[in-house]
Amino acid sequence: MKNRSWAFLAGGLLVALLLAGVVSNYASSHPDGLDSSLLKGCTVDADDNIVGGSCPAQQARDHELADSPLADYGVRGVRNSFVSTGLSGVLGVLVTFAIGAGGFWLLRRRGTTPTAGTTPTDATTPTDGTTPTDGTTPTDGTNPTDGDPATSDDVRRRADAAS
Repeated sequence: MKNRSWAFLAGGLLVALLLAGVVSNYASSHPDGLDSSLLKGCTVDADDNIVGGSCPAQQARDHELADSPLADYGVRGVRNSFVSTGLSGVLGVLVTFAIGAGGFWLLRRRGTTPTAGTTPTDATTPTDGTTPTDGTTPTDGTNPTDGDPATSDDVRRRADAAS
């Protein structure tokens, strides 16, 4: 990868880490519209506990991952909420980056191109009876796949010279 690409990638990762680690602490404490709509019809106190009324949120239960290390936008065991939220965001960015980088690495490994000295399997010498579209069409009106070895060799030489 070129140095410029690395700089762009590192800059993007740095911005994402800064946003997740610092700016996320200043986000709304009530960002979820679903939660607020489920509370319609209920009376809540300052700690968002339901104290009266009737609403769908009264039937809510914790999900299976409620005790996980990164539940509720924080890291379990870290007492400072600012650090806990920031650390949770940074870990999320790093895990997401690692998964994405691993996926791109796997795709790059699968899509290798032939190296010098190997026979290309692209459109330079078609086998389906069509003429190539890369400027190597013979000018004598013959089809390079008609079995004439001399014509096929001429087309291959022209393709090699063009590249």
